[in-house]
Amino acid sequence: MKKMVLLSIVAATVLFTGCSEETKKSASETATAAKETTQSAVKDAKEAVTETAEKAVDVSKKVAQDVEEKATEMMEAAKEEAAPAAEAVEEAVAPATEEIEETAAPSDETSEEAAPSATADSEAGKALYAKCAACHGADGRTKALGQSEIIAGQSAADLEIKIAEYKAGTRNVNNMGAMMKAQVATMSDEEIKAVSAYIATF
Repeated sequence: MKKMVLLSIVAATVLFTGCSEETKKSASETATAAKETTQSAVKDAKEAVTETAEKAVDVSKKVAQDVEEKATEMMEAAKEEAAPAAEAVEEAVAPATEEIEETAAPSDETSEEAAPSATADSEAGKALYAKCAACHGADGRTKALGQSEIIAGQSAADLEIKIAEYKAGTRNVNNMGAMMKAQVATMSDEEIKAVSAYIATF
């Protein structure tokens, strides 16, 4: 009987020990599998974050490129829109200039009626004023582009100073400085004096 009990105890111990080893092994395998799964998940997460960041950078670059292209297109469109306006002004002014030049050119009748005191300077001033008349009017009483001051009635000395200032780029009344500078840029001091003297006769 004692032998039977002892054998039972020995068998139970062997079985318990065997089960314990299997449990340990199973637990170890489960832990290893969990560790591998966690590492895989972390790796996948890192890759996903990297991919998302790269996509964000690509999108930012694309947006910047699109903005730059749009800005360039807008600048080109503005230039194209401004060109016809400049041409239209030039075309609008040309007929008036031609008309003034024709009016200013002395005909035979005008020459006969002209006062004998007419000087070469006044004739030169009259000829120079032809391009001014397109904006200021034949009698100097028109506001150029509806903005400038009326030049008729001003003294020759004042006009000479003002035109010289426009030529130097130091005068800019009603934002007309750039346009006036371009108009008088090629005039010599003598020509400025002559045209000023002519305008003063209005």
